[in-house]
Amino acid sequence: MAGKSDNWSTEAYAAAASFVPKLATKVVSYLAVGENDHILDIGCGDGPLTAQIAASASKGWVLGLDASPNFITTAKSKYTTGNCTFRLQDCTQMKSCAVAINGKWDKVFSNAALHWILRNPDTRTDVFTDIHAALKPNGLFVCEFGGKGNIAEVHAAILSALVQYGVSIDQARESCPWFFPSEKWLHDKLQETGFEVEKVELENRPTKLTPKSADGSAGLQGWIKLMGAEMLKAVDEGLREQVVRSASEILETIITREEDGSQWIGYVRIRAVARKA
Repeated sequence: MAGKSDNWSTEAYAAAASFVPKLATKVVSYLAVGENDHILDIGCGDGPLTAQIAASASKGWVLGLDASPNFITTAKSKYTTGNCTFRLQDCTQMKSCAVAINGKWDKVFSNAALHWILRNPDTRTDVFTDIHAALKPNGLFVCEFGGKGNIAEVHAAILSALVQYGVSIDQARESCPWFFPSEKWLHDKLQETGFEVEKVELENRPTKLTPKSADGSAGLQGWIKLMGAEMLKAVDEGLREQVVRSASEILETIITREEDGSQWIGYVRIRAVARKA
């Protein structure tokens, strides 16, 4: 978001979370991309899934928005085509982006981003209001992100490690960068902002982490460093590696499978399909 340091990079994401766009098959199937579709992608990251969607919307246009300068720089350089473009945008403030909030999009899409975008309670309703305003009448909004209970064991371990290194539990909780809603919350919020809700579903989806690496950029430690970067800022920089190691040690036997040593964390995904009334 504006005023914050950019924790993201394509290299770090590939090392710690390359599985994220690969697991979007179901939500993309709900999007049902047509070749003439104009699609707005909210929180597009560094662009590979946006580009995949644009390839299907070959006679339409796809615009990806993201708040990370690093991600948008990569997306522009790797995936810009005649029908696929990218723009740096704080997605809690989309009304400031006239090309996005213009009432002309056939579909709005978001994968693995709204749990970041909705973190601030003060702007949650605005996000959905802006998505509604972006769509044509009868336009479709399709999304997937972290739902209630997502990565609960990792979240708890990071909180515990922060407290171990002198952070109060209230400060540790406040440092959390995510919002993981229930099915009822999302259903009610979509209705409140003018959508006809076609589907809201929650899926428990244990997810295999990337293999450990010697430099700590992959596996569980890499995941915590990347996804939990804002939480790690609750301690002095010199303590952050110790917090990462402590949280990882807490989780070691909980998430490791004895048969092959692979590590899995408890992803819970929430998906919604809603139509502009």
